[in-house]
Amino acid sequence: MRFRLLLLLLLFSLPVRADTGLPVPRFVSLRANQVNMRTGPGTRYPVEWVFLKSDLPVEITEEFEHWRKIRDFYGKEGWVHRQMLSGRRMIRVKENTVLQRAASIVSVPIAKVEAGVVGKVMMCPAGLTLCKVDFSGTEGWIRRDKIWGVYPQESFE
Repeated sequence: MRFRLLLLLLLFSLPVRADTGLPVPRFVSLRANQVNMRTGPGTRYPVEWVFLKSDLPVEITEEFEHWRKIRDFYGKEGWVHRQMLSGRRMIRVKENTVLQRAASIVSVPIAKVEAGVVGKVMMCPAGLTLCKVDFSGTEGWIRRDKIWGVYPQESFE
């Protein structure tokens, strides 16, 4: 009995993995210009919110069959069909900041970036506090703590 309890505690402390083998939670983006967010995982649940812009970053927090529970930049949660999501990594700027030319906080600033702007994240190397991003063709480096859509210790290239 004690072993079963220990096993259950261990299982619940690990990140949940989907059938696809992808971790939950994880960041993705909206695929379409109109995405219905429902109160539950199915079309019988009412639409609570409608997103009207593609490429917004969202965080998947749960999965149920073909449905994904997501959280947006503002903390609003609901369910969307997996076909409305894309694996394309996007970010949203949390507060006014600057885009740097190189991967250094003392690098030359190349642009001012306002809060709310959405961009594509290209890479977040391990050990760096900066990520390389693209805002409509303007590429540069931005501090992780100024963006939403990347976990603090996450790394990818």
